[in-house]
Amino acid sequence: MRYGEMHKQATRQRIIEMAGRRFKRDGIDGSGISTLMKDAGLTNGAFYTHFTSKDDLVATAVADQLQAQNANIVAQAAPGRAGLEQIVRWYLSAHHRDSLDDGCPSAALLDEIGRCADTTKQAYTDGVLVVIDGIAARLAPDDPPSVRTKTLSAYAMMAGTLQLSRALADGQLADELLEQGIHNALALLGVEHKNAGTSK
Repeated sequence: MRYGEMHKQATRQRIIEMAGRRFKRDGIDGSGISTLMKDAGLTNGAFYTHFTSKDDLVATAVADQLQAQNANIVAQAAPGRAGLEQIVRWYLSAHHRDSLDDGCPSAALLDEIGRCADTTKQAYTDGVLVVIDGIAARLAPDDPPSVRTKTLSAYAMMAGTLQLSRALADGQLADELLEQGIHNALALLGVEHKNAGTSK
């Protein structure tokens, strides 16, 4: 039985989405093709119908995860500095910390991406810059490129804070770290807390 192109595209997307979740949970190196295909309800043999290699899938899944983060979080945030605070508070929330499968690929995979093939690094770079530019547009609407590096630095700080909060065995300390991280990120971005005066 031959399946149509739409079925093939839907199957490919299912593999990409399931792989993205698995990579964030078990790591790229810890996720073999057989496990990835089982997650998608497919046989190993079907893998090469959709991807040339595991590296191909990794690059595609990383790009897809960042695209989803941008569409579901950054693009949905309010304009201006109110949106910046929404993004930071979502990113450094206990819910995000505790939702590894659905969370940020940067916080889950940066160390592995740094050791991946150039195609994956390029896919990550392209994807994360879309996220960064969406945040920068709220920080400096008239000239987003002027704050790209500053925004990238704040994003890196947030990813590291989320990673550390996930690793701590002391739940109260992990929560306090997230709250301090929110304060630090907003300060770096020049956004005042709503409870600390009127935002400018």
